This record gives sequence, structure tokens and C-alpha cells, in this order.
Amino acid sequence: MTYRETTDYLFNQLPMFERQGKAGYKSGLDNTLALDSHYGHPHRNFKTIHVAGTNGKGSTSHTLAALLQAAGYKVGLYTSPHLVDFRERIRVNGLCISEEYVVDFVEQGRDFFEPLHPSFFELTTAMAFKYFSDQKVDIAVVEVGLGGRLDCTNIITPILSVITNISFDHTQFLGNTLESIAREKAGIIKKGVDVVVGETCSATRPVFEALAREKSSPLFFADDEGEIISSRLTPSGTMTYTTLHHGTFTGVLAGSYQVKNTATVLSAYTRLVAQGILADDDTLLAKAFSTVVEATGLMGRWQTISRQPLTVCDTGHNVAAWEYLSRQLASVECPRKHIVFGMVDDKDITSVAKMLPKDAIYYFTQADSHRALKADEVARICRSIGLKGECYSSVNQAYKAANEAADDNDFVYVGGSSYVVADFLSNCI
Repeated sequence: MTYRETTDYLFNQLPMFERQGKAGYKSGLDNTLALDSHYGHPHRNFKTIHVAGTNGKGSTSHTLAALLQAAGYKVGLYTSPHLVDFRERIRVNGLCISEEYVVDFVEQGRDFFEPLHPSFFELTTAMAFKYFSDQKVDIAVVEVGLGGRLDCTNIITPILSVITNISFDHTQFLGNTLESIAREKAGIIKKGVDVVVGETCSATRPVFEALAREKSSPLFFADDEGEIISSRLTPSGTMTYTTLHHGTFTGVLAGSYQVKNTATVLSAYTRLVAQGILADDDTLLAKAFSTVVEATGLMGRWQTISRQPLTVCDTGHNVAAWEYLSRQLASVECPRKHIVFGMVDDKDITSVAKMLPKDAIYYFTQADSHRALKADEVARICRSIGLKGECYSSVNQAYKAANEAADDNDFVYVGGSSYVVADFLSNCI
């Protein structure tokens, strides 16, 4: 099999939530445990940090990986979804897993795993853990796929558990209250293992407190620690943070929502220092935040694509993310805003659309995904609340129209769905 044939097999022959939605999701750990046993329990050969939450998992995971890399560790990083190439999901010190490894893993394992009928994510997780073991990583940062308690990454016993936040998303699997969602996410808490929670509210905090007590796990709330004194977006598009214990440093991830992620990472850093995993070194911290993109390959987080016109894409895709993104869009000063916008069919597009700027020009579109909401339906919903724009059958066409219509001093935004950003990064730049 070629690499292309192998990824086609992974995407099209295995149940895949990102392609099929609910039909592609498998709960429970039976397949994961069978795969783990078959490959000799590879996750036991390296330390791990486990990251769950509704939003911010990716940025937090990448920044933690950058911290560990800056300290000289050989670091595995497992995240999802990918934006351009499947191999983005599995990295060691920022370098993607090789095409040859992906092909060999599938070809050599098919006789065993095909009778199990694993999901895409179950098999990909097994691949990641085996690769990290084969590469002899010191530590891996592992991002939860969906939920926590029944997620197939949850076979690990990490040195630190991180839960970024809780909001409404994937309610068909996780429950339709914040308490029920928090319980699922808190399922990654392991006995005696430190837990950092980034953001809480009155509904979720008691859930974390109860489960941490049950597991005798030290619990730390980043939003209680007040580590960040102030944050400021600079003209160059970076964030400057002034902190309580770590001085002032610059973060290259510039979305306003990154302030919460940074607070979470700083709390996690404190725990890792206490464990002796990291040194108490502010220069290490500054290096990680300033180099996270180049060190780990992170894409799609308020990512600047060009300056004339200023063009940005972002993978924020649910109501909680748009509560930050809408404010960030409103803060951009320019003559005109051009917004390429699409969403998938299981998100609350009406609530998101109500947060979008009314004075922008819209380019309603759909990603190349079975889960994408059709462009004409996106347009219908958005127009019903007063947004104005035209429909385009692909992200490429929508972006081309926006870019041609924009003057050098205008602003172009591409987003609404990770799949819209993936199409944009794959085909438009």
C-alpha cells in the first residue's frame, strides 16, 4: 500500500466520528484494551500528560509539549483532528510520524485488528502509543479525543491530568447539562495524580472536587491562582503577559481565548516543577510560549496567513469558542471585514451566528466533509438574523471571492469549523 492508499483506508474503511458524526463514534475501551495488549502495552514505556476539556485542548497540549521540548525532553504529542495531513496527529519533538511507519503499522496489523472492527480513533491511538514507544520518547502529551471517561486515550495513567474547561458540545454523547459533561471529562482523573482545571463555574466545580476527593487526587484550579496579572495584544500580533511569579513574556498564540489557556498551562507548569519534571526557570517558560508554533507545528489558532489584506483563520467551532472569537473579531480595526464562514451540522449555528458582526461581508460556504452544513442552509440561518453575503460551494471559491473583494487594509477571516480551516490551509494558500 502507498501512504495515500493507507490514509484512504483509515479514513474510509474505519468508523470515523469526524467524517460520520455519531455513526462513527464508539464508546467503551474493549477494542482499545485489545489493541494495547496486542502491541505489548506500549503506553507503559513513557510518561504521559493527559489533556481533556471542551475548548483549548489543542493549544494547551502543544504549549505543554513546547515546554517539555525546551527542557530537553524527547516529547510525543498526540492531538486531533489534523488539518492538512493525517501525520499531524502524531509527532515527536514537532516532527510528524513518517509515512512509512503509518503504512507499515496498517499493513502488518490488519490481520489482527480488522476482526475487531475498530474505529478510526481507536486504531490511531494504538498507532500513536506504539510509535512513541518505538521512538523511546521520555514523555508524551496526549489529548483526549471526545469526552474523557470512555475515550480510548483513557488507558494511560499520567503524571498530570489537565482539564481546560467545560461547555456544551457533543451533548449527544456526554449529556445535556454542564454537570454531566464535567463528569465525563473528569473521568480522566486517576488515583493520586495531580489535576489542573483551567476554568470552572458553579455547576462544574463541585463535580471536580467530588471526583478528586474520591480518587485522592490533588486538585488545582487555575482560575483561583491569579497568575496572569495582565495580557495585551501587540501590534505584531503576539500576546504579552505580565504574571505574578514569572515576570513578563510573549506568547505567539494571539487569540484572546489564549489567556485562559495560558493560565491553565502556567498552573500545569507549577505542578511539573513541584514534581521535578521541569526546572523553575522563567527563560524556559518564555522560550516555550514564544516558539510553540515552530516547535510543535501548531496551526489554525488565530493564525495569520497574510498581512495585505490581514487574513486570519481559526478552528474555533462551538458556542464557547465563539464567545471569545466574536470579541476578537469586533476588536479588529479595518475599513471592511470579509468573513468566510461554515459549520458542521451538529453545532448550534444559530447561537454562533447571533455573535457574528452584523456589518461584515459574508461568504457562506461548506467544507468537504459529510458533516458539513450545506452552504445554502448556513446562508439561510445567517440571513434570518440580518447577516449579508453570498453562497459558495467550496471554501476555495469562498476565500477566492473574499480575497479578490478585499482591499489591502481590509480584514479577511476564515473559520466556523475545523474542516473549513482544514480546506483553507490545504487548498487556498
